[in-house]
Amino acid sequence: MPISRVSSLIVFFVFLRTLQGVESEVRTFSTSTFETNCSSLQLEQYFCSPEIDPSTQQPKGCSKNNLAHTICMAADGIQCVESGNNTFPKEIPCLWTNGYSFETSLLLSVFLGMFGADRFYLGYPAIGLFKLCTLGCMFLGQIVDIILIATQTVGPADGSHYIINYFGPRLSPLELDNDTYRMPQFDWPEL
Repeated sequence: MPISRVSSLIVFFVFLRTLQGVESEVRTFSTSTFETNCSSLQLEQYFCSPEIDPSTQQPKGCSKNNLAHTICMAADGIQCVESGNNTFPKEIPCLWTNGYSFETSLLLSVFLGMFGADRFYLGYPAIGLFKLCTLGCMFLGQIVDIILIATQTVGPADGSHYIINYFGPRLSPLELDNDTYRMPQFDWPEL
């Protein structure tokens, strides 16, 4: 065998041996556990699988402050100080519903909105009575209410959210307040 082949075989075997050593170090590192306070974990370091209520499409136990208690599991190799294992309790955001269906309110607004049925259903009896007496403000109020309910601008009077029968898109309004930062654009005039 020529010397170049022998030297390349030696280099190859040294490379394989080094690779095996790195692999065993990775295996040793991955089996060690890290103990921490699990309430401070970042989003990708734990997994929550709440039980979903099929009638509301929200986590079971969702309260009026839009939080639900659930048990989460930390990622592999992380042990929680609170529980001594990799599970820990956590409050997750949810949308509290009180039984008002989005589809029902929209259908009431389209077909019986001139009589105020949509507003009575949502818990606004004064506006419902006004629409009943004025025939939906001569149908103009009915059209406005169809748009307001379809865009989820008007919700139930008790502050709850609509039950939407599919776990799909919801509108979330954007608000501009003192905590919101607007990125200046190049075409804005200088103040």
